[in-house]
Amino acid sequence: MILLDPSATPVIGHRGNRAHAPENTIPSLLEAVALGVDAVEFDLHVTRDGVLVLMHDTTLDRTTDASGPVAARTLAELRAVDAGARFTRDGSSFPWRGRGAGIPTFDEVVDALPRTLPLIIEIKTPDATPLLREAIARHGLAPRIIVAGFDAACTRPLHGAGFAMGACTPDMVSILLPSLLRRPLAAPAFQAMCIPPIYHGIPVPIASLARSMKPHGVVTHIWTVNDPAYALKLWRHGVNGIISDDPGAILAVRGLRSAR
Repeated sequence: MILLDPSATPVIGHRGNRAHAPENTIPSLLEAVALGVDAVEFDLHVTRDGVLVLMHDTTLDRTTDASGPVAARTLAELRAVDAGARFTRDGSSFPWRGRGAGIPTFDEVVDALPRTLPLIIEIKTPDATPLLREAIARHGLAPRIIVAGFDAACTRPLHGAGFAMGACTPDMVSILLPSLLRRPLAAPAFQAMCIPPIYHGIPVPIASLARSMKPHGVVTHIWTVNDPAYALKLWRHGVNGIISDDPGAILAVRGLRSAR
């Protein structure tokens, strides 16, 4: 799979084609696919009646015409929510409002996307963990996914479940100092690092982390990178994947990554 290939440089649609369509919706994900992305990334929450749905935030307020916690709504209630209502590129126009971009279930997304497309799945709540394990088995997704999340309570119960895992925040903290000091590291329990350039205002030493993990075959995917020049710089520093809101712009320059 390209997401785990240490020689690959995949371009990954962050919540789909987020710069141009409402994040974590099927239209946004399909736009990214049409652009030619190597994979897509999306986030999971759970409804009140126990259904996996795509949503980044704990609440509906930022991206939809509704408000309040996702976990307080049933799937039937979420069917009435417009997930494109607040999407805007200029702050004044809302081109996706009323166009039927809803909050999709995980099952709907799997069915809508190409059956071979690699996925990075970020778990936002521990309530999603057992549901996701069952859904992965049901859909046969194990060979083409990375499951990630900041919270160890979300991800660690899935270690050894037969699919690739991303490092959680405690994992990254544990390797940070040894990486900076260039000390040898034991083989980690994760297969990928999906990390930002800056975390809570502090620059992340991406090159050091990527270098320290390469002997263990761990790949490094960076989010969220929308500047093509910065993407090229990261690739030259040994990063693998670029997770972008604007994957079309990153795809356009990928062939230049070896130029100086």
